[in-house]
Amino acid sequence: MRVIALARRKGLELAWFAFALANVAAMVVWPSWETIPFHLIWISLTLLYGFRVWRPERTYAVLLVVALATGSLILFDAVTDTQPWGELFEVPLMSAMFLAMVWHARRRQQAMRDVERQAEERASLLGRQERFLHDVSHELRTPVTIAQGHLEVFRRGPGEHAQEIDVALDELERIERILERLLLLANADRPDFVVLDEIDVEPFLEDVFMRWSEVAPRAWRLGNVSAGTLRADPDALRIALDALLENAIKYTVEWDEIELRGNGRGRNFVLEVADGGCGVPAEALGRIFERFARADAARSRARGGVGLGLAIVDAIAKAHGGSCAVRAARSGSTFSIQLPGFSAARMSIPAPAPH
Repeated sequence: MRVIALARRKGLELAWFAFALANVAAMVVWPSWETIPFHLIWISLTLLYGFRVWRPERTYAVLLVVALATGSLILFDAVTDTQPWGELFEVPLMSAMFLAMVWHARRRQQAMRDVERQAEERASLLGRQERFLHDVSHELRTPVTIAQGHLEVFRRGPGEHAQEIDVALDELERIERILERLLLLANADRPDFVVLDEIDVEPFLEDVFMRWSEVAPRAWRLGNVSAGTLRADPDALRIALDALLENAIKYTVEWDEIELRGNGRGRNFVLEVADGGCGVPAEALGRIFERFARADAARSRARGGVGLGLAIVDAIAKAHGGSCAVRAARSGSTFSIQLPGFSAARMSIPAPAPH
């Protein structure tokens, strides 16, 4: 491919060279009309440079040859009174315009190289971060599992430190959940991150709602759910809803309202988790779905969060070609996931009764 591109560029340059020679010959043959081929030479040179930016030394050499060739012909015609002397000013003017175009083209080329370099550095940095998360998560799972096993053995035996062992096991379980989420985020950019299937949204959301309604004493409510099917990954979607409902529990107190609902909007399906808790500060709305971001750092750490749950929701939504958002109210907040691929259920019309 590189050889073909090089051959095309060489062919373009040879074609321009032949075109320029033909116009120089026209300037010699028809001196009274030489301004027309003169301008054709300079315009074609400018167009050629737009397709093929040469190195500085080559650019200045071509410019010098064109300026001397066209300028000497106009000078000769001016001496023989074929052209007025004022036509000589065309040569430095066209040269200056060409140099200005060269300067802008080189600035644009340098800017494009800078952008490409920054994009490569950013991609490399993201790749290293993903590999780091993946490797660290894998390496830490083994010692966590071993420590949990030993603590379980100690807890079954007679001892005076049962409460301390329970605390240690809870912390290890928390570390294990963090590692699972890190592994999930590390795989978020893989093409097989989600496996699409047809989901009947009504029983799916009812199942998610029933599981969580027994977890914490809240005023649980299953809101309106549009009947139909959604093309999505059921396991990934369940993880995203679990993260939103877990987040709602963290930021509510006993008997605060938490509502799960889902509405079809054309070909899109919007899942919403609304709560009547403390809400999200306005300054946190723009970054709440970023990794390790917290609406309230002190409260999140106290309740066991590290700012990965909502990042997982965002990754799952984007993997489906959708998006997620949050709306804050005076009391509480509403998190939503919008996904494509929804097909509303057709309403069955009962057959008319026989007369």
